[in-house]
Amino acid sequence: MPNVPPSTGTDLLVLHALRCLGFTSLTRVSEATGLPESDVESELIDLAVAGLVSHAPGDFGGWGLTDTGRAEDAERISAELDAAGARSAVAAAFEDFLVLNPELLDLCTAWQLRPDGGVATLNDHSDPAYDSRVLDRFADLDRRAQVVCADLAAALPRFGRYRTRLADALARARAGELDYLADGTSSYHAVWFQLHEDLLVTLGRPRY
Repeated sequence: MPNVPPSTGTDLLVLHALRCLGFTSLTRVSEATGLPESDVESELIDLAVAGLVSHAPGDFGGWGLTDTGRAEDAERISAELDAAGARSAVAAAFEDFLVLNPELLDLCTAWQLRPDGGVATLNDHSDPAYDSRVLDRFADLDRRAQVVCADLAAALPRFGRYRTRLADALARARAGELDYLADGTSSYHAVWFQLHEDLLVTLGRPRY
């Protein structure tokens, strides 16, 4: 009988989102997990009582993991991976992700800078033809990223949220919300970076 990936409890979803995002806001944790802000806040309060997360108040405040929370997340994420029998599948998908990663970084640079007389200058998005070419290249990469995300979601369902977030970011960029490609905290690049961090943490690998 094949292994059936276990569902991830909302407490672990919230804890792990903080591990991948770093110190951040309630809103960003909600976006990352797909959970309502009220549910996220409730989980964060419980995690804080358990000593796994901490909260800093004020305009520049937010939520972050404690050292105990970081250790707890690593232990629980590793256990989830092994319980699902998904370590080899996630590792294989990670290798496919790494093939795409340099291309993604190059495309982000191409979006932020464009050649002007042989010199790279800040892209002020005044050349729609140039922007359209870069967006088309993003769309091509995204089609290949869909396969990686599908493999990851089949191995561990919690990875499915990345596909939704990447598709939404690209759609919004193509609709004219240009920060959603490489600049904003909900941009394609930001979600991609979080996915990269998630894969490293899930597999227990360092970032070089």
